[in-house]
Amino acid sequence: MYGDAQMALPWQTLATAGTAEGTLELRRRGNDWLMTIDGRVLMNSFSRSSEEDLARLAVEQLGARAPRSVLVSGLGMGFTLRALLDRVAATAKVVVAELNPIVVEWCRGPLGAATGDAISDPRVRVEVGDVARVIADAAAGAFDLILLDLYEGPNSSTQSAHDPFYGTAALARTHRALAPNGVLGVWSEDADAQFAHRFAAARFTVSKHSIGRGGRRHIVYLGTRR
Repeated sequence: MYGDAQMALPWQTLATAGTAEGTLELRRRGNDWLMTIDGRVLMNSFSRSSEEDLARLAVEQLGARAPRSVLVSGLGMGFTLRALLDRVAATAKVVVAELNPIVVEWCRGPLGAATGDAISDPRVRVEVGDVARVIADAAAGAFDLILLDLYEGPNSSTQSAHDPFYGTAALARTHRALAPNGVLGVWSEDADAQFAHRFAAARFTVSKHSIGRGGRRHIVYLGTRR
């Protein structure tokens, strides 16, 4: 079967880059893609349903209202972005914030074919930098939809209530950057009750979605700005 043949292929390292956290690597095995840092898996192309569902569920949460302005971070392999672009209008404007310029370069290069060259879509504008700064600098009500697809996601065992993405002040800034009834979607490796409590306390109506079947499931949190 194709799956067995695919698994039998060796991984090839296509590109590497040094970072403060260790060596970032892009690998390919047939049609499979893998990104690692310091030997740890960051993301892959064969287990991406939760990233795609983040975009799908968030757009559905808006209902009949078509998002005109969207912020996505981070870029990763571009699968969240691809799923979003497949669901928004041709007139939508999508800002992608990605901290690492080499990831942007890879999505423009070898990874482009895996996402239908999503990053080069005319609706997309890439900002290389910290999404926390992009949100803080945004005008009030600038975005109808904000998607945070960051490594690990909220995790109260390693993050404080002052976390720059998921902390109390960060959620207040995101609330300000969203239009009335706008939606914040957050991807997470695991459920985090403390984050969910902060999210609701920040004047969002919050829902939690468990993605996948059996085994470990990733989580999508959705919050509608009250």
